[in-house]
Amino acid sequence: MKVHLIDGTYELFRQHFGAARYRGTPKEFDATIGVLNSTLALIDAGATHLGVATDHEILSFRNDLYEGYKTGEDLPPELIGQIPLLEEALEAMGVTVWPMDTHEADDAIGAAAVVADADPAVTQVLIVSPDKDLAQCVRGERVVFLDRKTGDTIGHDGVVAKFGVPPEAITDYLALVGDSADGYPGLAGWGAKSTAAVLTRYGTIENIPAEPGQWDVPGLRGAARLAATLNQDRDLALLFRVLATLDTGVDVGAVADWQWRGPTPAFAEIVERLDATAVGRRAERLAAERLH
Repeated sequence: MKVHLIDGTYELFRQHFGAARYRGTPKEFDATIGVLNSTLALIDAGATHLGVATDHEILSFRNDLYEGYKTGEDLPPELIGQIPLLEEALEAMGVTVWPMDTHEADDAIGAAAVVADADPAVTQVLIVSPDKDLAQCVRGERVVFLDRKTGDTIGHDGVVAKFGVPPEAITDYLALVGDSADGYPGLAGWGAKSTAAVLTRYGTIENIPAEPGQWDVPGLRGAARLAATLNQDRDLALLFRVLATLDTGVDVGAVADWQWRGPTPAFAEIVERLDATAVGRRAERLAAERLH
């Protein structure tokens, strides 16, 4: 079986801004309805075991570690207000939901990827999110990203092609380059190419020599400047790596728990509240085809 792990917060944003682009002003529940439909589209395409992770609370333990970490203050309040509704609607639709309070949606996806990867009944784990943090979860062609636009998957080689480093070096890469979406800047002067070149040679921040004269990185320019910055801000880089590293100890249950078995009786009321009867009919049709 294949397992699909979905970033529900990202999907909510994608649907919201997609509706805004096509309609000008999204209707009250457009984003939630869009996520329900996109989740049903995965099921219609054959998904059997899936889970959706959400940022029930925008703040996480990482905000306690670094003052500049993302807070969600710039997010549309009407969108943030739909997160609890989305969680309720997905659960009523029979989909496993992991609402995160002290952690983030990415942590739940990372934890679920570990659980699914260890299950011999699972043939492939598909991460439905573009978040570069999640590249650290990729394992060969077994745990991969799914590009919903093209249907292509991105495994180990795809991560190397995109970032210049393998999945196991992604957290060190982000620590040095930074991640503006998450609110930490990385180290000054450490760009994507230079970081990839250094990490390709040394693997981790700890293994990078303190003296630039000891560096053996073909074609690298500005080694002295990069080394000086790293020596000055090494502790900060290690903190950024902690921010980038997913906590895969989050409880997400077992793969068998994630099987979709159709909408619950509560879904009818949700559909009526959302004025989304077409979604209800689609879920019932898929359940009838899948389960009977």
